[in-house]
Amino acid sequence: MGLEYKCLQGMIKPTIHIDEFASKMGEDDDVSVASFYVTDEQAAKDLVGWFEKGYDFVLDADRSPGEISPNKYLVYVEMKRRSNLSSNLSTMLEDLSTLCELEPKDWIFRSGKEEYEFTTENFDKVVATSPKAYRLDKELALNEVRTRAGLATKRVYENDEAIQKLKNIAGLK
Repeated sequence: MGLEYKCLQGMIKPTIHIDEFASKMGEDDDVSVASFYVTDEQAAKDLVGWFEKGYDFVLDADRSPGEISPNKYLVYVEMKRRSNLSSNLSTMLEDLSTLCELEPKDWIFRSGKEEYEFTTENFDKVVATSPKAYRLDKELALNEVRTRAGLATKRVYENDEAIQKLKNIAGLK
C-alpha cells in the first residue's frame, strides 16, 4: 500500500500510551516505548515503516502480531529515554497530521493509569525522561510497597562526592 496525504483518517486513536510495554531494544530505564492504537492491519504495517524510516531517533518500531481486539492493532515505537523525548514525540505528532485528521492539540498521552493533554511541558512533568529519573521513580514506588509490607527499603539516592561533602560540613555520616 504506502502512506499518502490523509490516508489514515479515522484509523488512529489520539492517545499515546507511554511505557505500557517493555522495550525489546534495551533496558526500560534507557528506552521508552510509545504505543498507538490503529484500526487497520495494513495501516499499522505502513505506520511501522513510516516511523522506522522517517526518524533517526526511533530505535525500532513494530506492530502487534494480531488484533488486540476486533479491528485494533498496536504500533510500538521505541526511543531513547532522554531529555528530548517529548520534543521527539511532538515532532512525530505534527508529522502524523499529514496522514490523519488529528492535529497535535488533539492528542493525549497515558502514563500509568492517568491521561494528560499532550504538551511537551505536561509530558516532561509526568514521564521520566532520563535513565536516572526512571530508576528513581521505580525505586521510590517499590520502597513504598516495601514499607507497607514491613520490609527493609533500598537506598535510592547515590552518595556522590558533593553530597558527602555537604554531610561532612553538617556533621552527618
